[in-house]
Amino acid sequence: MEREELSLERGVVKEEKTITERLRGLGLQGVSGVSSSLPQCVKLADSEPLGLQAGGDVVIGGLFPLHYVAPKPQNSYHSKPQLIPCSGFDHRAFRWMMTMVFAVEEINRNSSLLPGVKLGYRIMDSCDHVHTSLQALFSLVNRSTQSQTLPSCLADSPVPAVIGLASSSPTRAVAHTLGPFNLPLVSFFATCTCLTDKHIYPSFLRTVPSDLFQVRGLVQLVTFLGWLWVGTIGTTDDYSHYGIQAFSNQFRQQGGCLAFHLTIPKSPTAAEIQDMADRLQSSTALVVVVFATEGQLQDLLLELAQRNVTGIQWVASEAWVTASMLTSPRFHPLLEGTLGFSFPGVRIPGLKEFLLNVRPSPKPGLEFVNMFWEELFGCRLEFRAEHEADTPVCSGSEDLRHTESSYNDVSQVRISYNVYKAVYAIAHALHTLLKSDSGGDNKSFTSRQVLFFLPPFMQLLHHLKTVNFTNQFEEKVYFDSNGEPVPLYDIINWQKDSKGDMRFIKVGSYDGSALLRQQLQIEQSSIVWTKGQSQVPASQCSAPCSPGSRQARRPGEPHCCFDCLPCADGEISNQTGSTDCTKCPEYYWSDKDKVKCVARVEEFLSFHDTMGIILVTLTLLGIVLTTIVTAVFHRFRSTPIVKANNSEISFLLLLSLKLCFLCSLVFIGQPSVWTCRLRQAAFGISFVLCLSCLLVKTIVVLLAFRANARGSRALKLFGPSQQRALIICTIAPQVCLCAGWLLGAPSFPFKNPNYQASNGKIVVECKEPWPPGFYLVLGYIGFLAFICLLLAFLGRKLPDTFNEAKLITFSMLIFWAVWISFIPAYVSSPGKFTVAVEVFAILASSFGLLLCVFVPKCYIILLQPQRNIKKGMTGKYLT
Repeated sequence: MEREELSLERGVVKEEKTITERLRGLGLQGVSGVSSSLPQCVKLADSEPLGLQAGGDVVIGGLFPLHYVAPKPQNSYHSKPQLIPCSGFDHRAFRWMMTMVFAVEEINRNSSLLPGVKLGYRIMDSCDHVHTSLQALFSLVNRSTQSQTLPSCLADSPVPAVIGLASSSPTRAVAHTLGPFNLPLVSFFATCTCLTDKHIYPSFLRTVPSDLFQVRGLVQLVTFLGWLWVGTIGTTDDYSHYGIQAFSNQFRQQGGCLAFHLTIPKSPTAAEIQDMADRLQSSTALVVVVFATEGQLQDLLLELAQRNVTGIQWVASEAWVTASMLTSPRFHPLLEGTLGFSFPGVRIPGLKEFLLNVRPSPKPGLEFVNMFWEELFGCRLEFRAEHEADTPVCSGSEDLRHTESSYNDVSQVRISYNVYKAVYAIAHALHTLLKSDSGGDNKSFTSRQVLFFLPPFMQLLHHLKTVNFTNQFEEKVYFDSNGEPVPLYDIINWQKDSKGDMRFIKVGSYDGSALLRQQLQIEQSSIVWTKGQSQVPASQCSAPCSPGSRQARRPGEPHCCFDCLPCADGEISNQTGSTDCTKCPEYYWSDKDKVKCVARVEEFLSFHDTMGIILVTLTLLGIVLTTIVTAVFHRFRSTPIVKANNSEISFLLLLSLKLCFLCSLVFIGQPSVWTCRLRQAAFGISFVLCLSCLLVKTIVVLLAFRANARGSRALKLFGPSQQRALIICTIAPQVCLCAGWLLGAPSFPFKNPNYQASNGKIVVECKEPWPPGFYLVLGYIGFLAFICLLLAFLGRKLPDTFNEAKLITFSMLIFWAVWISFIPAYVSSPGKFTVAVEVFAILASSFGLLLCVFVPKCYIILLQPQRNIKKGMTGKYLT
């Protein structure tokens, strides 16, 4: 495609340069630079091309694509090429041409516009091709008489302005040629954005909006209808090349993807047409945007119609959206529902009657009318000698009212209206120009004024650029700085009427000069889609992802082709076609469908959890056992085994163990401000009190052994008062540490976002703003436990029958085993299990102390009372 477009571009530029250089070689350096020694104008063929003309004081030129198949160009200027006729007569283009004739005659009857001046016209056939357009141009601007007043072709031309052409590539060639001479060219159908450049085309204007606005509108239309997966079809000319390129760029910026692009060659072969049809049928894109004329598109549509292809939603550019050539019944299944942009249509009063009164004639200059007549009625006129024997003869008196074609379909003319406006724009510019010469008097202009003032074409171009008037249809006609009109479009839909005929129905509008959100106006409910459907057809590479999932692009494919992946836990997507999942806020979680965020379930070690119930049961068991032991000791408080080793310390130890069991309850349940502050302080002080009592008992055992063995007075020096003092001294540092910790950096309830369970729960825990406080409390407990273990270990082999130091050693070993294993388990446990590990460590160490220190004594008190005597305590009792 790119090579074909490049070749076409080079060919157009080359031919433009050749023609321009040829003109400059003849001395046309501008209107004012005419040489008197130059030869007369050169013709490009032996005979003049056919044309339609009428004389007048001012003759307006016209170039129309009456045929859409041009002969191969003959580029030799040294030999005299033969004029080869074009083929493929276009009824619609003939109507455009006759509309120009109608407008000129209407102006001549107007007493207020160009009074006293008769307008004429000279119209040539461009054949919708570059070389034939240039050939027609030079025949157009050369005077048909043999006057040698001026040797310059353009300086002696009776044509001050040209109306044409339809296609962009021929228009570029003609505009590039006329530009250096300031001869205005007003186009009625060339929409290529390339023609906007005033440096290259300084004398070009148009009554049709640039494709820049049409492309913007098409992109808005396609994206508004939710079509992001479309194909495009174009041709090798400038109109299609620039239109498709602009559409593709803007469409991608809006998130769309092109499924394919097909380029129709100038003269496509059957194999090329079939290959394009195959690609259309195999594509998953059901929406196709087409920038082409009906003549260029016809072969491909015929192939698709023969294959009975349906279901394609066609989006048409203005070049073929109102083409009656494609409304024959064979195209109905294929093209029904076509949607596209067209120029605003009007009903021009008197135009239909004028068109229906056209008649063929053997007079010179009416060859185009004769061609049209023979083409429409399929006959040969009787006054034309050359006709085939088997072709019926027509007289020329046939009635056009009994025919149906695009020629007499003037209910809503669009391109014809652009021609109509172009003629009136030139007339108003001439009026302003002549009015300025006559000093403002516009009662009547004379032919002398026209002949004297007309040659400075630059002045006419200036007045044409600044023309500003309101026509009979209440439309304001003017050109902006780029020679562009107001960008107004109708949105056309192809619908069948009750008779089964295809009609062009207006279903919306587009105003390129309005605010962005107000440009596109469409009545979606009145649109008939492909196959006569009432619902907007879908065209997508992948179906939009449902809520709760996101799009994942497939590697190596356009972003419109994707897979749908469910959102991760804690993320949602609540819209269809989401490209990303949105993470829920900090304290929220996605529901099971991943479409909305819900408040997280707060997770903590609850009294209702299985784990909480077990720990509470163990806690109560420990409290009950401690109470039973306390009751036993109180009942037998006068016996030697209770009185030994200071019974007061034993009761204090039992109290501390009960506090240890009770403090575990503070860790269970939803954390609050007071439970968070109380739990670690209660745990630290309770265990220090317990270990202080064990430390005193161990010291007493060791001192008692020394007193019995060596007659030492150490035990008397470490009496009850000293024991109480030691307990107070060992508790005091822990109390001060806990008090300072609570006052300086107290714990508080905290919803920890770092522990996000997959089931959407959030852990509520006590936040320690100063972690060293916890480790200092735990470290001090460990220090006391180590001292107790060391002293108890030293007294483990005392000869007493009941060696309490040995029992304390066992209890400290259990204590150390529990808390050494607690530290790694505490650090690695997630969420509420961290609290459960600490509670378990508290209960295990408390049970260890209770069972090792007091159960053996209760066993002797309750089951072996004979050993509960003083001799039994000193080892002198033998069983």
